[in-house]
Amino acid sequence: MKHVVASLVLSLFSGIAAAQAYPTRPVTLIVPFAAGGPTDIIARITGEYYSKTLGQQFVVENVAGAGGTTGITRGAQAKPDGYTIMMGHMGTHGAAPALYANLKYDPVKDFQPIGLVAGTPILIVARKDFPAANLKEFVAKLKDPAAKVKQAHAGVGSVSFTTCTLLTSQLGVKNIVAAYRGTGPALNDLIGGQVDYMCDQIVNLVEQVKGGSIKAYAISIP
Repeated sequence: MKHVVASLVLSLFSGIAAAQAYPTRPVTLIVPFAAGGPTDIIARITGEYYSKTLGQQFVVENVAGAGGTTGITRGAQAKPDGYTIMMGHMGTHGAAPALYANLKYDPVKDFQPIGLVAGTPILIVARKDFPAANLKEFVAKLKDPAAKVKQAHAGVGSVSFTTCTLLTSQLGVKNIVAAYRGTGPALNDLIGGQVDYMCDQIVNLVEQVKGGSIKAYAISIP
């Protein structure tokens, strides 16, 4: 399963702005999740490239909460002059409209896409001492009510929430769920052993898997 991150601008620049060199001042790049997560990492790499290429600073602002919809709402309410852009993805612009009845933005009408930034596969990972040696044993643990398996995610509508919801739906299981303000905090608790497993983008997990602080069971096919 691919996670697509797109950089979005509030609206097409006005005729005056389009006629001028852009940007003429710093640009705010909203990341709708906590610092340290995959969207934040990708945004900072992208923002640095934008800054060098366009000659103006792109300032990353983390506005976390509600599966990324808090930050996107902040962006939707900003002045539509091209100086507030944001990192959206399948969660904030695909899943959120189906999961939030009173969503304060329209993902189709309120934004103009700039372009595709990244696509990454998803990993299923668990704490390093989770008692399952392989995927078959992992699934068995999820299906065992006595195991009381605890899942972490970055908020309802986030990629980690959506992908793990798909997984548990296909397996026909219900686990204890812990919601966080981003995959960064969720991953910290996974490493610390406060939760048992999560689904997340590979870009956020490679170093921890290699270092042995968590273990991976499966990877999606893009």
